[in-house]
Amino acid sequence: YIYFLSSKETKEKFMKNPIKYICQPKPKPTIPIRIAILGPPKSGKTTVAKKISSEYGLKCLSIGDALRYVLNNQPDTELALMLNWHLHKGMTAPDELAIQALELSLMGSVCNTAGVVIDGYPVTKYQVSLLEARSIIPMIMFELDVPSKEIFRRLLLEKKKESSLPYPLHNSSQIIAVKNSRYRKNIGEIRQYYEVQHQNWYVIDGFHSKWWIWNEVIKKVKMVNKYMQIYMERIKAGKAACIDKLCISPEELISRLGEFGQFCPVSLAESYELVDCSSNDSLEFAAEFRGHYYKMSSLEKLNKFLDNPEFYVPPLAPHPLPPTDMIPKRLTLSELKSRFPKCAELQGYCPVTYQDGRQRQVLALIYEALVPGNIHYALEYRDRIYICESREKLQKFLRSPQKYWNQKLPYKLPPLKEPMSLTSLPLPGYLEQGIATALIKAMNAAGCLKPKFPFLSVRRSALLYIALHLKAFNPNSSEYTRKKYKKKMEQFVERCELITYLSAKMTKKYKEPQFRAIDFDHKLQTFLSLRNIDPVNG
Repeated sequence: YIYFLSSKETKEKFMKNPIKYICQPKPKPTIPIRIAILGPPKSGKTTVAKKISSEYGLKCLSIGDALRYVLNNQPDTELALMLNWHLHKGMTAPDELAIQALELSLMGSVCNTAGVVIDGYPVTKYQVSLLEARSIIPMIMFELDVPSKEIFRRLLLEKKKESSLPYPLHNSSQIIAVKNSRYRKNIGEIRQYYEVQHQNWYVIDGFHSKWWIWNEVIKKVKMVNKYMQIYMERIKAGKAACIDKLCISPEELISRLGEFGQFCPVSLAESYELVDCSSNDSLEFAAEFRGHYYKMSSLEKLNKFLDNPEFYVPPLAPHPLPPTDMIPKRLTLSELKSRFPKCAELQGYCPVTYQDGRQRQVLALIYEALVPGNIHYALEYRDRIYICESREKLQKFLRSPQKYWNQKLPYKLPPLKEPMSLTSLPLPGYLEQGIATALIKAMNAAGCLKPKFPFLSVRRSALLYIALHLKAFNPNSSEYTRKKYKKKMEQFVERCELITYLSAKMTKKYKEPQFRAIDFDHKLQTFLSLRNIDPVNG
């Protein structure tokens, strides 16, 4: 065999001990990686792109580099002639021609063996659609998030280091402001597209130092590269492999779904449950086996599938997916109304609550299990409509419809629970349902305080205190009314405390005014003045 070494030193090492280097494990299969770095002007995207390029031997490519490559290396092609026609007229190159130039640049040997870092592209939704049409999909999209204030601060520092010129440069504050505004206008649509279609968008806080940003970028690149390496190894060995972080679009996922669609094959095989994974857009628990995609409901189910996929797919799968008409379907409110005049089964009672309650075999408890369903949790199964009590009960029915669909209500049903007006109740019932809680709190407060107003009986004092308490803490009253009666209640309590104070300070023998407590005379006059005064409004 012939071996190629990278330098004279490595050649000498190899010649001293060739067996050591020949017998080492073979390197993992490599895939050329495509990385795109986006960000506002002065965010440091070019610095990061060049750093990745120099460290890992990737091609650093901007849209300007791609145009220059075509114009310098292929000047006689139709694409170069069209580009020159636009540039000589002082116009920018159209997006269609720029994408073609980028596609030609990506055909280079470095891009197809090691990979490429695309610097600052795409910047509009239209450019994204052109890239997708030519299947140019970066495996990792980095967005450097830098606030506008920091951008102009960096621009100011940069200008201090340069000599001033009479004409505007590309880094003038006016041009940077236009570029920044345009970027922030379009980046939201681009981010949303890649997050939904490929789940390959990562936001890096560009406000940090370049070393911190570089470390964060490298972490993400290593993570995605690890997923790709494991995927390639397992697929090459004929095993099942996780397809997370591989930029698989929803359309490709649907076109390559296996026999179970988006239902979890592990749950179907082990417990005969129909667990629909279509609501989860993430591919974190999705795997590929024999060219088909399968979605699992949890990490535990995914690991079981990866360990022994043959057991969960045909021909060894214990249970096939039921036909479409035998799979329960959740109904929206509009779909439920469109089924009129078809009626719900079990007279609208929740089939899951009823079935689980029947296990108790006690008539009273079975009646408790007859709970009306909520129309927001309706479903259709075998051309019948069922209404469940809650989301949890709906999920139980969707997973195990065979257990809940064919039930019959008992011959005797409890009376329907119809709403009743509060004012139609007799007085005890009205008090119980209307003010029971507030009244209990007021009576408890009266019991703790034991109010006694001067010159009033204990009974009347307690009743007045309860009345003031109800007014002061009435949740249906306005804030002004509650504050007003809280002040009255505080005044009422203060006057009730006069009796306790005077009884403690007043002695049998007469005391001269200078030997009395400071506020004794004032409180005594207040007490005597309450003889013929309204205790609430006085």
